[in-house]
Amino acid sequence: MIKKTLLLMMLFLACTATKAQDLINPSYGFSHSKTAYITLADGTEISGTIRDIDRDKGLIEFIKLQDAAGKKHKLKPEDIKFMYLPPSGLDNLTKKIDFGTDFQKWNDDKLNQEYIKEGYAYFETADVQVKKKTSKLLMQLLNPAFSKEFKIYCDPHAKETTSLGVGGIKFVGGDAKSYYVAKKDAPAFLLKKKEYKKEFATLWSGCDKLITASSADPKWTDLSKHAVTYSECAQ
Repeated sequence: MIKKTLLLMMLFLACTATKAQDLINPSYGFSHSKTAYITLADGTEISGTIRDIDRDKGLIEFIKLQDAAGKKHKLKPEDIKFMYLPPSGLDNLTKKIDFGTDFQKWNDDKLNQEYIKEGYAYFETADVQVKKKTSKLLMQLLNPAFSKEFKIYCDPHAKETTSLGVGGIKFVGGDAKSYYVAKKDAPAFLLKKKEYKKEFATLWSGCDKLITASSADPKWTDLSKHAVTYSECAQ
């Protein structure tokens, strides 16, 4: 059983290496021993270890952090501008990525790419349209290596296609069937796999070469590639 588990882990690492320029798998569990880095809404920077994270409907409701001096902080989403959290245990195996140089020009300059390469999950406060209301929510960014023009956020309620696991432990997650997406600084909105073809031309308006090449049969699994092509058009 142990050998089978190790074999699957090795297979998983090989798969993530070939998907180095794809979306990062979202993190749900975080280390309580490694350092987390948080920048508050007023620009104050805090680093320390996570003591607790509470969620409401999949979204972070508050995070408790203890800094190096032993001071405890309880932060709500509205207190945070952005943060880098270290995934825990096996979850961390999905995060260490060596992004190709082709994507560097699409980096968002404010992101610390070294943290991202080390496997940290990046969250930022963003305007998100939920039905007819726009709210500020703490969202996990899944394309930090090429998010300058188009951002893809985790949908904590997204269903998945398939997954690979053993003994009740999931090593490789399936493709999410929905994400929150945003152009530049526009509010993020929910994009669903089943609606991608219908929304394709509107979503990528302004990038004729992408629409011409892919609108006839857009593939949901090519969303990240489409985001990069759109970024090229936006320059």
